[in-house]
Amino acid sequence: MSKINIVCTHCGGVNAIPLKDSYTKASCGHCKASLLDTKPLSLNPETFDKLMLNDERLIIADFWAPWCGPCRSMAPAFEEASRSFPLKAQFVKINTEEQQTLAGRFSIRSIPTIIAFKNNRIVDQISGALPASQIIAWVKKHL
Repeated sequence: MSKINIVCTHCGGVNAIPLKDSYTKASCGHCKASLLDTKPLSLNPETFDKLMLNDERLIIADFWAPWCGPCRSMAPAFEEASRSFPLKAQFVKINTEEQQTLAGRFSIRSIPTIIAFKNNRIVDQISGALPASQIIAWVKKHL
C-alpha cells in the first residue's frame, strides 16, 4: 500500500500514513493528536519550510494582512473550505505584515492571494477574496 508523509499540526512530527480516498481516524505517531484537524495553520518561514519539505499533501497558502478588508472577509470562507479536505490538503495562513520574507519570496503584490503548492512547487495561484465554494472547486482541480 502506498504511503504519504503528513506533518502533524500539533507537534510538527512527520507521519507516514497509508494513502486512502478518505479517513475516519488518523493519529500522530509522536503526540497521538488527531491528524484530521483541518484548521488552517499560521506559519513563519521556519514552519513553512518544514511543512513544504516534509508534507506530501497539497498545501494551500493564504497570504493576507490584518488591515486588509477583503482578507478579513474571506477568512471564514478559507476556514470553511479547509474542512472539506482532511488529510488531502493542508491549509495555511501567512500574515504578510509579520512574515515579509515569505511574502517577498513569492512576490506577493496583492492580497488576499492563495497559492497551491505540491512537492515544494507552485502549481497555481489566485488573487482576490473568494467564497468557500470557489476555493473548494479550485482546490479540487489540484488534488
